[in-house]
Amino acid sequence: MAPINWQEPSQTAVTKSSPEVFSSSSSSSNPWFAVSIGLMGVIVGFAIGSWRASNISVAGGSQIAAAPIAPPIAPTAAAQPQPPQPAGKPPAPIDPKADRIRGDLSKAKAALIEYSDFECPFCKRFFPTAKQVLSTYGDKVAFVYRDFPLSFHQNAHKEAEAGRCVFALGGNDAFWKYHDYVFDKTTSNGTGFPLDQLPVAAKQAGVESAKFQTCLDGGKYSKLVDDEETSGGAAGVTGTPGNFVVNLKTNDFKIISGAYPFDTFKTAIDAMLQ
Repeated sequence: MAPINWQEPSQTAVTKSSPEVFSSSSSSSNPWFAVSIGLMGVIVGFAIGSWRASNISVAGGSQIAAAPIAPPIAPTAAAQPQPPQPAGKPPAPIDPKADRIRGDLSKAKAALIEYSDFECPFCKRFFPTAKQVLSTYGDKVAFVYRDFPLSFHQNAHKEAEAGRCVFALGGNDAFWKYHDYVFDKTTSNGTGFPLDQLPVAAKQAGVESAKFQTCLDGGKYSKLVDDEETSGGAAGVTGTPGNFVVNLKTNDFKIISGAYPFDTFKTAIDAMLQ
């Protein structure tokens, strides 16, 4: 079989803009030239036919269209502004008889409400921040502690119950002594404060040990702790510390979830005091 002869540059002058072509001089001397031309014609014809078939209409008016190999990415429309998302529900109103309150609620214009867990390391970190809020704002802000013991902190629920027992037996001041003692001593993360040391914490708070132990062992405040946690969840608390800054006159509020630094709380409190 004689080879197909491609045109050599020396045989025919081709301009820079002209494509290469088969040599016309080989057509009379090479029988395979005609065969090659025929085969190319069949291939080109088949390609054109396939293209046309891919775009014909079928019954029902639908159109079959071949997908391009690499379709261009259409520009997307600019994102539309979303409506403001709800900030959550306000926390349950402060009850001077049931809530543990630090500060003078009768004089305060705003309140910092914390849903907390005695075994939460972030609550322990927030503890000095809450004290800084009180020392900075004095009677303008009251601090309210509420229970939100997390299920994966083994001792947290019992420590919350103990706090309720101390509050019931010794009052508000006794509770805050208990609160400070536990957060000062715990190493957090579930069992940071041993349960057998709860009577020691109660004694440090000034509560009679026997009455405290009877209250704790009887689970008197177990349901109250659960109810307070449920109330916090209804207000949007999903973790601890779950904090609310509340204007006590207008009931406007802001949720600050987490142990943020003092400046974050100062910004929110200043806004509520305006």
